[in-house]
Amino acid sequence: MARRGGAWAAAAALLWWMAAGAGAVWLEIPPSATKCVSEEIQSNVVVIGDYSVLFEHHNHPTVTVKVTSPYGDIVHHKQKISTGQFSFTTAEAGNYLACFSADSANKWLVVKVNLDWRVGIATKDWDSVAKKEKLEGVELELVKLETSVQAIHENLLLLRSKEANMRDTSEKTNARATWLSIISLIVCIIVSVLQLWHLQQYFRKKKLI
Repeated sequence: MARRGGAWAAAAALLWWMAAGAGAVWLEIPPSATKCVSEEIQSNVVVIGDYSVLFEHHNHPTVTVKVTSPYGDIVHHKQKISTGQFSFTTAEAGNYLACFSADSANKWLVVKVNLDWRVGIATKDWDSVAKKEKLEGVELELVKLETSVQAIHENLLLLRSKEANMRDTSEKTNARATWLSIISLIVCIIVSVLQLWHLQQYFRKKKLI
């Protein structure tokens, strides 16, 4: 039974990794510069991001953080901060942008920021879920597995929809290119006929034919 429970846990962990969005990244921000991280997220999805500035020696640099939606709306904005968190539920689908700007006046200081960006099921507090639903062991792993499978299924549907849109766009582009080629060929034929007719008229006027 323990071996079977371990197998379920391993499967749940694998699907969890496949379904979870984003992750932890390190950013090195030069003085007076800005670096951004983007993530394409669907609507009505929970997003949580924890960020912190790495302190070295006696330096205590700070950053300005701004997170914007696909339409440019600011969902999080903090200035002169060394650690913090942003959390929101997406209102529209698209690329969400998190930008970090170094506040340090030291032109030689490169600020290092750790960003842990979690999306969807990666934001779930499974300890709270287990206590609330009174789940433990294999039951909890099965719930994680079910949630992961559902998230992967939604991602697959999204990819299929994107593939269909790209295929439609490609087919429309190919059709337009085909019609453009046909029209260009017809124009070339008409121009050639007109040139031939013009030459015939010219030679007749000159009594060369």
